Amino acid sequence: MAQERTGAATFKGNPLTLIGPELKVGDQAPDFKLQKDLLETATLQDFAGKVKLISVVPSLDTGVCDAQTRRFNQEADSLGDQVVVLTVSVDLPFAQARWCGAAGIDRVLTLSDYKDHSFGEAYGVFIKEFHLDHRAIFVIDQNDKIAYVEYLSEMAEHPDYDQAIAAVKKLV
Repeated sequence: MAQERTGAATFKGNPLTLIGPELKVGDQAPDFKLQKDLLETATLQDFAGKVKLISVVPSLDTGVCDAQTRRFNQEADSLGDQVVVLTVSVDLPFAQARWCGAAGIDRVLTLSDYKDHSFGEAYGVFIKEFHLDHRAIFVIDQNDKIAYVEYLSEMAEHPDYDQAIAAVKKLV
């Protein structure tokens, strides 16, 4: 049974239970299986040799998640070809594609954790109460070691964009 971290985060002040470990800088990044669409999956190995900035959001159709994804899409242009920027949510893949098209998102790859929550449970962001992934940022180096991690204590807050981008730039 997966580890439960009761009260590890809040939503508008109400405590949440996160499923999975709290990863730290220096940990080996766990593998995952995320949906690119209803049939095609993506794993950590698909991005081998690249720096990976993984932006985790509960749902693209909320204000903070929208702003977070737009910000990293804008920043992606300056990060170069050795960096891949992924946004992970539990939104269905066709909802992600619709949102990206409407928002003009073209540098961030959206991946869905809706099917088996393997990412959420492996990275310690799966919210037991909502069956969504909690807001977090992971920067993973070319050797799949975690170089930066931010678990937001409050689901409705923004991450530290500047720190995440600085962590990526140290690796390229």
